[in-house]
Amino acid sequence: MIATRTLEVALGRRSYPIWIGPGLLDDARRWRGLIRGRHVLVVSNETVAPLYLARVTAGLEGLRHTALVLPDGEAHKTLTRSAEVFEALAALGASRDATLLALGGGVIGDLAGFAAACWMRGIDFIQMPTTLLAMVDSSVGGKTGVNLPQGKNLVGAFHQPRAVVADTATLASLPEREYRAGLAEVVKYGAINDPALFGWLEAHAAALAAREDAAVAMAIEASCRAKAAIVARDEHEHGERALLNFGHSFGHALETVCGYGTLLHGEAVAIGMLQAATLSAQLGRASHADATRLRALLLQLGLPVQAPATEAGALLAAMRLDKKNLGGRLRLILWRGIGQAEVVPDVAEDTVATVLAM
Repeated sequence: MIATRTLEVALGRRSYPIWIGPGLLDDARRWRGLIRGRHVLVVSNETVAPLYLARVTAGLEGLRHTALVLPDGEAHKTLTRSAEVFEALAALGASRDATLLALGGGVIGDLAGFAAACWMRGIDFIQMPTTLLAMVDSSVGGKTGVNLPQGKNLVGAFHQPRAVVADTATLASLPEREYRAGLAEVVKYGAINDPALFGWLEAHAAALAAREDAAVAMAIEASCRAKAAIVARDEHEHGERALLNFGHSFGHALETVCGYGTLLHGEAVAIGMLQAATLSAQLGRASHADATRLRALLLQLGLPVQAPATEAGALLAAMRLDKKNLGGRLRLILWRGIGQAEVVPDVAEDTVATVLAM
């Protein structure tokens, strides 16, 4: 049995744990003490709920609790679905000391966290991620939100969870494509500030692709540790935290233009990171050799490196709505090479269009 790993996200006087290990959904003694009131709503989806919902609700005995099971997929991360969460909270009679449990991948975590941020101006929620992508990235840091047809995560709030309960046993039920998509976010942490991690990923790419337990556990811990440190220094993305969006401006545009669900988020991020690295090389900010290394690693992990056929103008239009932009000018996360990401303001659109057209 692999031991549970415990990290902490420290935010001044506030902090919360990240627990990583197998069997944590069944370990109610660990997480139930974080539930302060008597009302609990579990939000999950049609894929995850049949597998794990009963195990979570078994730990809620004695509390007034119910579950809301939503359709699966990025296309359902909407204001309409968040209204269903509000209605479920109202039917439960949830007061300000209620707790929401987000049981699922990044879509459920973002949507449920957003609802928790809004209900009575903020109630507790606990992240229970069941996908690799959610474990290594979206469940940590308190970013919540929903999509609009015009773009991803345009409506949202910063709202930190009470804890992150990452039961790695749930990864056994994860389809291969979704598992590999989660590895893109792991690569991101090496790409933006940790050349040693990037090198470790190159050396262990085969083990990660094969889902070897020790390698996967190491990748999750390293990713969570990196993100926790950045969030602790810049909770509301006024500076360094923006670097976590490496590849995301391109990736979010691809998701929007291609249609939510055509590309998984991690697949779009993989393509977006390579586009950002290519643009950096074209601008003379980084070497083409580092972009080549990134491409090789993504391919070793079974991730896409080529965008579907799309119109560069449509992608640029989507990128103009990116939350990082200032004064109507593109503001992108590029790099100086592996481990050296940076915020680059006022990037010329014609140069970006050249990369988008490749």
